[in-house]
Amino acid sequence: MLLTDDKVSHLSHVILDCLKKTPVARLKGDERHALREIKRILVAQLALEEDMDRVVRVRLASYSRPIPEGSQEWDVLYRKTYEEELRKRKG
Repeated sequence: MLLTDDKVSHLSHVILDCLKKTPVARLKGDERHALREIKRILVAQLALEEDMDRVVRVRLASYSRPIPEGSQEWDVLYRKTYEEELRKRKG
């Protein structure tokens, strides 16, 4: 995972604090449960992004002509391939 557990915990507290200050959001139930749910969602999203990054990098590495990472061509192909993979996973 790209973020440590401490960072995920900190982000979940920041998100919960923002939600508590938002007039259109109202917390029902226990704050600890809300924090656990926020952390669960963050961890799941980070895992999905890591997996997609791995898939995209493997696909770009499989091209017959090597594309130097960091080049403009690589950045464009990475973004395009990432979006394609995201569309595939959404259904």
